[in-house]
Amino acid sequence: MASTNVRCLHTDSLLPAFPPVRGEADEATIRAAASQVASGVAVATWGIGEARGGLTTASVSPLPAEPATLVVTFNRASSAYAAFARANRFAVNVLGGDQREIAEHFSGLSEAANAGPFEVGRWVPLSDGLCCLADCAAVFECEAEETIGWRTGAIVIARVLRALIGGGSGALVRWRGAYDQLGWSRDEICRAVGLAPGGRA
Repeated sequence: MASTNVRCLHTDSLLPAFPPVRGEADEATIRAAASQVASGVAVATWGIGEARGGLTTASVSPLPAEPATLVVTFNRASSAYAAFARANRFAVNVLGGDQREIAEHFSGLSEAANAGPFEVGRWVPLSDGLCCLADCAAVFECEAEETIGWRTGAIVIARVLRALIGGGSGALVRWRGAYDQLGWSRDEICRAVGLAPGGRA
């Protein structure tokens, strides 16, 4: 048999002998650890006309399944959640890096939260009457299939009916308990190539 130069390395012998680290099980430590998980930010919108509503999601995750499925979670303590729970169809608007104000508005964190829900941002109608946020990163039109209440949260399993890819640049993420930007916004790209914000020369 031909000889080989491949050897098996015993990785245990390469690692220094560190003492085991004991993690903490208190709620504050668990919450702080969970805040290290960066996640995208989205706003769910539903209803037509005066029945329209919107709510910033707690998380959105595509589920590897057929047909295409999203798992969307919400804080049930939100004043808008009861209206969302009555809607069977909704749109998930994945926010771009420069749309932090939208996330804060629909989560009730901004001073503009007392304004009408759709007075912040630019909204366009979809074919089935729902509305979506212009220039966001992506839009998923969904139909709720199952909702699971879990303590103060709600887990919504939704079938994706249609998807759109928007023109938003960068992504808005939630990390360490605050919103942050991943990638460059449109205005930052304009400045980098010598244009005024908005693409004007």
